[in-house]
Amino acid sequence: MPNLNINGRNMSVEAPADTPLLWAIREQLQMTGTKFGCGAGLCGACTVHVNGEAVRSCQTLLSDVAGKKITTIEGLSARGDHPLQKAWIAEQVPQCGYCQSGQIMQAASLLAKNPNPSKDEVVAHMDGNLCRCMTYSRIQKAIMRAASEMRTASNAGTERRAT
Repeated sequence: MPNLNINGRNMSVEAPADTPLLWAIREQLQMTGTKFGCGAGLCGACTVHVNGEAVRSCQTLLSDVAGKKITTIEGLSARGDHPLQKAWIAEQVPQCGYCQSGQIMQAASLLAKNPNPSKDEVVAHMDGNLCRCMTYSRIQKAIMRAASEMRTASNAGTERRAT
């Protein structure tokens, strides 16, 4: 039984080591925010973080993530109020919503590394996360909004500490 650290909790799953992480998350652990899209790692609906890197959980084996820190959409923010999640609502990104958890997780990995991305950097980083509803312009706006709000909050915290 592989032991996994998911969203800060150590959990064991009853599945062979060659089981895709996606199925352990959804079927064994009943965390259904991570979606099955294509099963081939091409659409991004199943994106989660492993040690802070965005990965396609449908193509990541349990044996590859043992001892690593896994974050799903449920673990991005305990109350669902991550700046990206709030920006998604403000920019009215979701239509069907199916791809959204993967989109948000992919965007979160970008903003963790680059708090001030250009539009071109956003487009390049999000390339490969597909949205059948074609809300790409709203996705880009939401990422830029979240980045701005995260920088503002970070600067406000720095200014408060400096006084």
